[in-house]
Amino acid sequence: MSDKVWTGRASVRAHAQPADGALEDAAEGAAEALARDDDVEPDDDACEVRVVAVEPQAHGERIDKLLTRIAPEFSRSHLQTLIGDGRVTLDGRIARAASQRVKAGQRVQVELRPPARELAFTPQEMPLAVVYEDAHVLVVDKPAGLVVHPAAGNWSGTLLNGLLARDPASAGLPRAGIVHRLDKDTSGLMVVGRSLEAVTGLMRDIAARVVSRRYLALAHGQMVQARDSIEAPVGRDPRGRVRMAVVSGGKPARTDVEVLAHADGISAVRCILHTGRTHQIRIHMAHRGHPLIGDELYGGRPALGMTRQALHAAQLAFRHPVSGQELAFEAPPPADFAQAWARVIG
Repeated sequence: MSDKVWTGRASVRAHAQPADGALEDAAEGAAEALARDDDVEPDDDACEVRVVAVEPQAHGERIDKLLTRIAPEFSRSHLQTLIGDGRVTLDGRIARAASQRVKAGQRVQVELRPPARELAFTPQEMPLAVVYEDAHVLVVDKPAGLVVHPAAGNWSGTLLNGLLARDPASAGLPRAGIVHRLDKDTSGLMVVGRSLEAVTGLMRDIAARVVSRRYLALAHGQMVQARDSIEAPVGRDPRGRVRMAVVSGGKPARTDVEVLAHADGISAVRCILHTGRTHQIRIHMAHRGHPLIGDELYGGRPALGMTRQALHAAQLAFRHPVSGQELAFEAPPPADFAQAWARVIG
């Protein structure tokens, strides 16, 4: 790998500072962008759909009471809120009220969403691998298995919870300063803002596609082209809401892929993101017929000891949102990925 080591040393460029009022406006804009940008997982990712058929013994029961058995981790009052929000259906029709009675054999579907956001934003001590830190930004090396933000099935124990415990001031920032995401089972580098000015600047640069993110991946099959630029729109898979897919009405997405080596039917590749759609690299590689090993959601299979998707965010480079200095970092892969990688690279 010719650019294996990034030193992080670079010239310092002038960086225009917004006036206080402009900064406040920009911060509000950044908060709104955080809620809609694909680098921060869409709100749909923070929900879980459960479907059950009403059993004979539940015939005539109130729907809110039935839901307490379908989703016992939620309070009855929160489930009543979901009913009021139209997130519960009976045989495809929105439930009218929490007191509505169910009938045996009816199909009940509930879209579970977290309770009020602040309930998920609780500090939790956890070890974080800090690569770089100053008053405005934090760069961490996220381990595989760590969820970035509270969502369905993971209301606690996330990176956000750890950030709140590490720096209580982050509670005053949008999403505790998180400006982009990595999937739960993807390892590697992430940058987090520690001030409103930093969050705003980082979000602006991510939107402008000037933050550089390079990944290492292991994929099934031998890729024909040594270099490939995959431009294919990404959106929700109409066949299943937990998946994303290349769809005609999706958002534009581009991934550049460079093949570094291949052996025994597996290719070692470097991927460069030009956009940050949810699951983008995983989808684009599967779209080319080369799903990542271990990525069963998109057609991959366990191989070389990898039982999770073989994807690692190895390099991250960005302009410091306050000083303007160009910063670059590299994180070595974790042991499982490194061992599998070595068997392909040689």
